[in-house]
Amino acid sequence: MSATFAPVLDQTLAAWATLPLQLGGLLATQLGQLLVGVVAVGVAILVARLVLRVAWRLVTIAVVVIAALLLFSTLGVNVPL
Repeated sequence: MSATFAPVLDQTLAAWATLPLQLGGLLATQLGQLLVGVVAVGVAILVARLVLRVAWRLVTIAVVVIAALLLFSTLGVNVPL
């Protein structure tokens, strides 16, 4: 990393590190805690959607490969596993 960006990065990281302390009063209320909970659920749903998208693709590929192997074995083609 360039030496000119290091101070800016340090200041940015320091600002992010102190953000929970600055918002402590807002998050101490019931509405603040509810907001944190809803945001956490939203992040979990977004991550789950990405994981399930990949999982569905893997399952679809597996079904196609296994169906092709079954078809070949039914037709008498020797498919070594």
